[in-house]
Amino acid sequence: MLLYSQGGDWPLRLAIQAVPGGGLSFVLEQCGAVLHQTLNPTSSGRAGRLRLSYAWDAPARTGQLTLEQPDGGQMQIAALADPKPWRLRDLQALAGPLGYRGASVEYLALSAKVEPAGPAPGLLPATPIAVPQGYRALGCLKRGDLVLTSGGAAVPVLQVVERQVPALGSFAPVRLRAPYFGLLQDIQVAPFQRLVLTGSEVEYLFGKPAVLVPAGNLLGTGTAQPGQAGAPLITYCQAVLPDHEPLIAAGAMTESLYLGRLRRDPQRLAASLVAPHGAAALPEHRQPKFPVLRAFDAAVLADRRTA
Repeated sequence: MLLYSQGGDWPLRLAIQAVPGGGLSFVLEQCGAVLHQTLNPTSSGRAGRLRLSYAWDAPARTGQLTLEQPDGGQMQIAALADPKPWRLRDLQALAGPLGYRGASVEYLALSAKVEPAGPAPGLLPATPIAVPQGYRALGCLKRGDLVLTSGGAAVPVLQVVERQVPALGSFAPVRLRAPYFGLLQDIQVAPFQRLVLTGSEVEYLFGKPAVLVPAGNLLGTGTAQPGQAGAPLITYCQAVLPDHEPLIAAGAMTESLYLGRLRRDPQRLAASLVAPHGAAALPEHRQPKFPVLRAFDAAVLADRRTA
């Protein structure tokens, strides 16, 4: 999937490849030192899209390798001891002619800090969210503010988190089109942001009162199209609610940030975007009771909505 090699006074070789069962193998050789890890965040054998992050702090002699699904729902972290530093020119050359990048690699990005892993926000800060007084931009909400659920109840916002990421690959925005799904206006969301869909078609097709649909699974239908970030980076935002209630975003029901039992796992919590809030300030969320639709099923449902 990715190969970079060079000799000289600082010999280096990086190789990343897929392995049977849905995982990835990571091998980094630097001046005779070898780091080798094989990670697989899911036991299903079919991982789909994955994001691999390698982070290191050479002065502190610590590092970590993280493999996760785009929404952070499944994640595996491996701690690394005494990682070697990189030269800036080698990092810049990763995507150059000296390196090989397979067609299955959607993007390669560099950051000057350790990027968080785990649950990821998927709405833009400007997204209008239903509150008792009407609608407010998601990015303007703060802890203690009330938002409306689909049943009309008002629940408090526990936290609002945001993250700036490359507008590429699993972060490339998707434009959801009004008036589908109850939208009052078009909104842009991350591909992994899930809609909560209900109605007679849902019950007829899937035998459930509601289903969860990742926005990226709607691409290719009349209800969604690739969005426009307008810049290399995009900022996504999301609210944490007490019981993982759906938010009403511009009229459509959208999933709030799902944390599960993250606060019980010190390693995953420390690597996450919500780590600064501390375990005591975070809720525990039960497993979503509605199924997540695959792309084919999502397209079938979207076609019925547009018919």
